[in-house]
Amino acid sequence: EKIFLMDVEAPRVAKHCEPGQFVIVKMDDLGERIPLTICDYDREAGTITIVVQIVGASTEKMSHLKAGDAFEDFVGPLGCPSELISKDIEELKKMNIVFIAGGLGTAPVYPQVKWMHEHGVDVDVIVGAKNKELIILEEEMKAVAGNLYITTDDGSYVRKGMGTDVLKDLVAEGKHYDLCVAIGPMIMMKFVCLLTKELGIPTIVSMNPIMVDGTGMCGACRLKVGDEIKFACVASSIASSLLYPRHTSSKFLFLTSGACSLTGTFFITSILKSFLSNYTVHNRRDVYHLPEA
Repeated sequence: EKIFLMDVEAPRVAKHCEPGQFVIVKMDDLGERIPLTICDYDREAGTITIVVQIVGASTEKMSHLKAGDAFEDFVGPLGCPSELISKDIEELKKMNIVFIAGGLGTAPVYPQVKWMHEHGVDVDVIVGAKNKELIILEEEMKAVAGNLYITTDDGSYVRKGMGTDVLKDLVAEGKHYDLCVAIGPMIMMKFVCLLTKELGIPTIVSMNPIMVDGTGMCGACRLKVGDEIKFACVASSIASSLLYPRHTSSKFLFLTSGACSLTGTFFITSILKSFLSNYTVHNRRDVYHLPEA
């Protein structure tokens, strides 16, 4: 396994993106379209940060990009911003919010927590991973979280256990939460939802099915919600009881896709090709490389 971060010069995307949105990138004419979370952005520098894990041929090829190289296409910002950033700041300050990130789920959690911190809202953050080496953005998260709790499946760092174990302990110690935001593997989010339902904590999760165009046209990311078909890339919040009626309650859990709804404008791929120089790799660094046996 290998995880790396890239800062990409994309001034137009950096100017308009918000926490919770994403981009779709393509290496070359024959490459796959890959949706990636906007992990961070710098409007002044005109860059955004993406986190990539090598899982196939396209991401392997992407891992060889160096500063100065370019993507063939770089479409964004797509999806809608986190619903939290549209809420009244004073109301947010009155809420006790906990974010639970599993594995690479830390990437979409970080910009939301950073935005909250910049607006004077302190939140608790629980970050879980299989082992110490797979913990990403630890220092960055420490700088913006009110409290950061780290746990690893194998106990190789801080404590042993799942994110749900940490949440149980915090509540047992007297912590009260008005909202939980959980982002990570499906199985992780499922068990977070089962726990928060039991604890009575309203919960938002991120659904990220296979996606192709990311604009609601192809239907590849469709989800069955009750008797309706929804497209994750353009769906707004949905009562998750319609998704998982045996496991959840609409009173406590709502679905927010990592690509909820489109912003007012998006760039067509063919137009982006004429602005290729705007989407070059500015910087990259490895987060974790599993040593070969």
